Amino acid sequence: MKLSAIKSELASMEKLSFTLPDGTQVPAHFHVTEVGQVSKRYIDCGGTIRQESAINFQLWEDGDVDHRLAASKLMDIIALAERKLALEDLEVDVEYQGDTLGRYGLEVHAGAFHLVAKQTDCLAKDKCGIPTEKPKISLSTLAGGGICTTNSGCC
Repeated sequence: MKLSAIKSELASMEKLSFTLPDGTQVPAHFHVTEVGQVSKRYIDCGGTIRQESAINFQLWEDGDVDHRLAASKLMDIIALAERKLALEDLEVDVEYQGDTLGRYGLEVHAGAFHLVAKQTDCLAKDKCGIPTEKPKISLSTLAGGGICTTNSGCC
């Protein structure tokens, strides 16, 4: 989800909430401790140099159970970051502390933000010999003699 879409959603939100991928809510007293733009320059396993940039929100919660961040306050924080950091309209990643620091994508469902699990991937499958498509195998070729009959034991 891009920053512009998040701002659009925030403008109409009555209550600011985030849900983790397992369905549990981030406690209502969370803080947004960082809004920034993060760039990553790296080389993949195939030798290609790559660069990625994303907007980063960091959610944090502690014992301040009386704290509630309003959608309008998050809009103010984003506006300040846009002015001071010249943020681009990029995809937003969210960091949140679980057992370890987790990095999530972001979606909106029913007026609430949902943290979406991210996955690693090989970016050079063609150079690593990893097939991009799973080979299609006919089940009949797996049975003895290529014939699968009721009592053959292949089914």
